[in-house]
Formats: sequence, C-alpha cells, structure tokens
Amino acid sequence: MTTKAMTPGNEIRKLRTELERHERLYYIEHAPEIGDYEFDQLMRRLVELEAAHPELQTSDSPSVRVGGSPVHGFETVIHDPPMLSIDNVYSFEELTEWDTRVRKVTGEEVEYNAELKIDGVSIELTYENGVLVRGSTRGDGVRGDDVTSNVRTVRGLPLRIATKFLRLELRGEIYIERNDFTRMNAEKEEEGEAMLANPRNTAAGSLRLLDPRQAAKRKLRALLYHVVRADERAPGSQTEVYTILEASGFPVNPARKICRTLEELSRFIEEWRIRRDSLPFEIDGIVVKVNSRRLQEELGTTSKAPRWAVAYKYPPEAATTIIRAITAQVGRTGSITPVAEFDPVHIGGSTVRRSTLHNYEEVARKDIRVGDTVSVEKGGDVIPKVTAVQLSQRPEGTTAVIAPTHCPVCSEAVHQFEGEVAFRCINGGCPAIVKESIIHFASRKAMNIEGLGDKVVEALIARGLVSDYAALYSLTQEQLASLERWGEKSATNLRSEIEKSKQVELSRLIYALGIRFVGERSARILAGHFRSLDKLMIATHEELIEIPEIGPKVSESIRFHFEIVANRERIERLTLNGVSPHHKMMATGVALRGKTVVVTGTLANHSRDEVHAIIEREGGKASGSVSSRTSYVVAGDDAGSKLEKARKLGVAVLSEDEFLALIEAGDGGIEDGG
Repeated sequence: MTTKAMTPGNEIRKLRTELERHERLYYIEHAPEIGDYEFDQLMRRLVELEAAHPELQTSDSPSVRVGGSPVHGFETVIHDPPMLSIDNVYSFEELTEWDTRVRKVTGEEVEYNAELKIDGVSIELTYENGVLVRGSTRGDGVRGDDVTSNVRTVRGLPLRIATKFLRLELRGEIYIERNDFTRMNAEKEEEGEAMLANPRNTAAGSLRLLDPRQAAKRKLRALLYHVVRADERAPGSQTEVYTILEASGFPVNPARKICRTLEELSRFIEEWRIRRDSLPFEIDGIVVKVNSRRLQEELGTTSKAPRWAVAYKYPPEAATTIIRAITAQVGRTGSITPVAEFDPVHIGGSTVRRSTLHNYEEVARKDIRVGDTVSVEKGGDVIPKVTAVQLSQRPEGTTAVIAPTHCPVCSEAVHQFEGEVAFRCINGGCPAIVKESIIHFASRKAMNIEGLGDKVVEALIARGLVSDYAALYSLTQEQLASLERWGEKSATNLRSEIEKSKQVELSRLIYALGIRFVGERSARILAGHFRSLDKLMIATHEELIEIPEIGPKVSESIRFHFEIVANRERIERLTLNGVSPHHKMMATGVALRGKTVVVTGTLANHSRDEVHAIIEREGGKASGSVSSRTSYVVAGDDAGSKLEKARKLGVAVLSEDEFLALIEAGDGGIEDGG
C-alpha cells in the first residue's frame, strides 16, 4: 500500500498550524518544545511553499513574520477614542495626592489595577472576524500611522484568533527585549556605526521602517493591556480586559495586582523597583488604573490624559565612580573601541566595572579622562554608559585621551575611512581580528560549525594551530584531540562539523567572510546575482551598484575586501581544502526558462527582490542591465534609462500585472515542491 503524497495546500495548512502552536508555546506560555533551528526550518519550508504557490498565501500566515513588500508611506488612522498619554508622578507623596483627588470625585471606595509600565511604544490593533486587519501608532493621540505591515512581523502577536467577537479593538505596547537590544548595539559598534539610544526609541523607529523585512529583523515583541471595544461593548473593568485578552491568546502584562489601599500600591511599586532587573524587558515605572470602567467614565479625562490613571516613574539607575583606565578593544572588522574601566558600582541589579565609550570622537566631545569622577547610568538603556563628567572633581595632571595611531594588539598602523568616526586595524593577521573573524565564520548563520565556540577558538590560536578561518580545514584529528580536556570523540565531532561545512550555500560563505556592511540579506542578494564566489571577487564597482540594495558604500567595502591579497589567498586555500559553495536555486516553474529579465522602476505590489525571486523560481535569469539578449523588461513607476534602452532595442516591456499574468499563463508545468 502506498501513501498518497501531501498536496501543497495541505502541507501549508499543517505548517501554519504547527508554527502558530510553537509561537504560542514560546512567546505566550514560555514553554518551547523545539529550538530556534527547528523552528526556522519549518518557517523556511512554509515560505518556499507559499512562494511556489502564491495563490495559497494569506495575510494571517506565520510567514508574514519575515516581512513583506516595502511600503511607500503610511496612511493616517483616526483614533476613536483618542490614545491619550498618562500623567506621571515621581514620589509616593504625589501618588497620595492623586489618590485623594480620585476618591473625592467618586465619593466611594476605589480599587486600583497596578501593572508594569513597559518602556515601549503604544500601538492600537484591530481584529475583524478574528484576523488582524490593522495596527497603528499613537501619533499625536488623535491621528496615528497605519503600520500594519510592520506589526504583522511582531513575534508572539497572534495574526488570527479564535473569538466570539466580530470586531476587537485593542491597545498595548511594542517593545524590544534587553538581549536583542544588546545584540543590535554590539553589531552597530562592530561596524563603527552610531549606537542605538535605547530600546524604546529603537522600537519606535522599527515600526516606521518602510521595509517590513527590516522591521522583522528587530525582533519586536508586544504586550496588550487595554480593550477599547469588543464589538460594540466596552469591558466593565480592567480585570475583565485581562480576562478577554488571555482567553484570546494575547501576550499580556506579566505582573499586575488589584490594590485596595495605598499601602498595597506602595508594596507593589517597591517590589518591582527591586525586581525590575530580573525582567527580560525594560520598565520605567508602574501604571495605576482605576479598575472600574464606570468610575473611569465618571472621572473622565483632560485634553491630554485620563484622570483615572497615573504612572509612578522610577528614577534612572545611576551611580558615581572613578575611571581608572581607558583601554582599546579590537573587533572583528578591526574597529577600535575605547572602553572605560572604573571602580565597581552596583547598577540595575549587577556590578558594573566597564563601559564602552563608543568612539574617540565621543570621548573628545565629553572630554572623558582617566582619573575623572563620572556618572554611569542604565536608565532606559541596557548597556551602561558614562553620561557626565564631574569636572569640579577632576584631579590635577589629567590629560586628554588621544585616538590611537597603531593597533593596541598587533601594533600595525590604524586607518580611518572617509566619512567614518571609527579607527580600524586593517591587518587581517591581527590576533584580535583573527579570533573574532573565526568565531563569526563558524557561527550558526554563517558556516554553522557546531562546537567551534569562543573557548575552542582561543585554544586553537594559543596552540598556534590556526591563524585564520581557512586554517580550520587543515586541522587534523590528532591536533584536535590534543587540546586540553578533549578526546577522540570531541575531535571526531568537530572534524565532522568542519567537513560538513564544505558543502555550504554560497550566501552563507559570503556572509562568513566578514566583509564589512555585508550582512545575511546582502549576502543572499550577491549570491543570487553572481551565483559564484569567483564572479563576485572580480565584480567591478559599476556592476555592484547596479544590484538592488547594494549601494556605493557596500560596493566599496566589497571591492576593498577582495583587493587585499591575504583575503584572496584565504579563499584560495578554502577551495584547495575542498570548500565548494553552491547557490541554492528555487526554480520550481518553467514560465521563464531560458529568459533574461530586467526589473526597473518602482512596482506597486512587489519589491525588486521579490520579482527577482519569481524570475529565478520560474527558471529565468534576473539581470541588472538591458541588452539585445534581454527577453523582457518589467517596468514600474519612474523607470528611467533602462526603459528607454529597452524601447530602442525593441525589447518587450511589461507592466507588473502583465508580468504576473505571463507567469500565471506559463505555469502549467510546475510540480509540487519547494
């Protein structure tokens, strides 16, 4: 008896159900059953199937988490009722005064709902028939921006819910967790770019990105705290609000309490002042709301804020200490970062001994010196930072910090690229760069060599067994087994991982090389365009900037990387040791087999990247230049010289709709599969 193959539609439905279940387990119930890798594989398969069968795509599919087409601006949304801000109090005395006013107006006993004040960005959501149809920012309170495409990328926020309500209007907070913010800033610092100010500003900026795919990379989260309407009815209390939210599967504020006295409020506020650093996200206080909706309406609002709610704000976490040294740290791309080493201080639940000073321009601007007494804060930031110098306490004899002229690790002369504030070591053999570049090369998103972590890399370098990432492929079983606390089994496992990485996708290898400004997305674009590392290595600046999303800055960095002899030699050694990258094609159709297609101008419903993916999927070749060999030019708004050249050469010009119709008409021979 044979088992009937699962149809694409059934597999897509099964994958969606499974992904939704795992998202709920991870983000809502905090009880994941699988790891990130397994989840990513399920998501990748769903994306591939939906790309092959666009007629099966839906707006509530988990695949929209990875982001859709770029938008050309944000439409205005009118908030009814307005999204008001909340008044702040900064002491228990001010909170007592507010409580007195509330009780005087109501003339009766009042119970309060106290909850964590997430340091994020307000959002309004609308669900119709259980499907998320709109997400909008607060704006000025009356008018906000429609950011639905970005809101759909927020993990843990259900795109579809089982509900008895035809229409559900909700409000909550979009935020970024501490660890994700730290990761993003580490990447910025490594590239010598300006650091992100704090998680809240980053979340706000992420919601206003025109490309949802970029918003998806920010790992935004959400917590809901208010039901404006459930159909035409408003919940009778804040307690009922949370009953509706939890029953519908929304992520909600993890800490809240009904308080009937000021003493209970005081204990809750103090408890979370002490425990705030145990949370995965930033809070800056406690929100106190009158629980009863009837009393809320009786208290009313001012023009700016409700009279029935107030935010008790915690003071910024800060300490004063003395800088004992300013050292220099060298990153993977050679960026040299000044780091302040100071007397230990306790801030935000941990002991802090050092803080990045970001770059030498920042050090000069604040005039930070060794011996200075400084203020160190965390406040809304995850990474401690030096916020002020106490000049009145500066000892005599201090000197200004001078930017380095030579690398502190290898002593080679440093370089400052035009338009950048960062100073860089450009010696590829610098031990600091070697270590970080090998760690990056072996990372999960690059060559994915499991077992090659920081400590192992340090040990290999210390023993003189590797001097760069190419040397990994020359390591022998005996050399690995000789490492401290290693044996034959550990050596065999690592050798197997190294061997397995030889058959790698081209985009992963390009990313693994550590070319400045070339991230995962750029690496995929370059792999899709050139389809071989050899062609990328000899690409000219003009060829590179013709590629969508590869601008002059990235192009110059790519050319600079491959012009360095040592870098070319490393790649040659990779090839000699059997590293054989392949470009993963997704050709599942035949509509464009043997055809060359150029895309120009701005399309209404697809990005160039998406159209290029369709071209490849249908067996065609996406090109950046028009010639007599071009089969079609797909032209959108503001198409320029490429369109003119196509007309002169007599090349067929298609609109976006005509292109899609061509694909549909020629799609009869596609087989199931991704």
